Amino acid sequence: MLMRDPDSWLGVEVRHLAALDAIARERSFSRAARTLGYTQSAISQQVALLERIVERSSGPRPVSLTPAGNVMLRHGRRVVDQLAAARADLAAWSAGSAGQLRVGTYHSVGAKILPRVVGRLAEALPEVGVALVESPDEGQLLRLVERGELDLTFMLYPLADGPFVAVELLRDPFMLLVAEGSPLGTAAIAPTMAEVARLPLIAYDRVRDVTRPETHLRGTPRVVFRSNDDETIHGLVRAVELDVGLPPRAIGLAWHRDRDLLPAAREFVATTEQVCAELAGEQSTAGHGG
Repeated sequence: MLMRDPDSWLGVEVRHLAALDAIARERSFSRAARTLGYTQSAISQQVALLERIVERSSGPRPVSLTPAGNVMLRHGRRVVDQLAAARADLAAWSAGSAGQLRVGTYHSVGAKILPRVVGRLAEALPEVGVALVESPDEGQLLRLVERGELDLTFMLYPLADGPFVAVELLRDPFMLLVAEGSPLGTAAIAPTMAEVARLPLIAYDRVRDVTRPETHLRGTPRVVFRSNDDETIHGLVRAVELDVGLPPRAIGLAWHRDRDLLPAAREFVATTEQVCAELAGEQSTAGHGG
């Protein structure tokens, strides 16, 4: 059935949508059942109401969704994620002023911003712990925010589509790091983008295009190595900073627009804004030789 009768939609429950979501992720009824803690027969019953939007396979081919199933999945995931966010809100309020703040981050933020923020937050709210979840995939971090598994996450503008609000923290200029002693590091004029494109480049891996300098270059860049570890990258190039004129990254902090920010989360946002304002001032002073 395709549930053309409006009354038949009243039989759809969150458990049906959760089962559909698990099947889409796992592409297997048995794995989806294990994920949800069901028996395989139980999860089959869950999707019976939505049977026309799931293509079953009698062979080893993975389970897939019909076009109608993908439409239903998009709506269903919003419902499941909204319920997860509500559960996270209730758990946070039950913990009161104590508890744990879960924050998503990626490499450069962890090195530049978080040490100061976490130190000051520990002094202001010693009863609150900060659990950091690091990933080079910003989309994954925002997805965890959407499901209520993270309270906040650092991100890059433009803000991805979803139930998010964000505050801009810092404009972070792109820099070209070259080997110590390289003529590029001592030249009076910065290299052109065409010249940079011809160099053997070391680049970050699995980050959004807005953080990839090579996407702004003309021609095909010669990326010979990728890493998300700043120490590894700097060790390979013996860092000498050189401005290459790319527009700066806009770093922000995002959270779920439908969740209430508890005092600890609001304090984290305010402290991070203050730290980033200080960093921006330091960058400006260094840039003017102060």
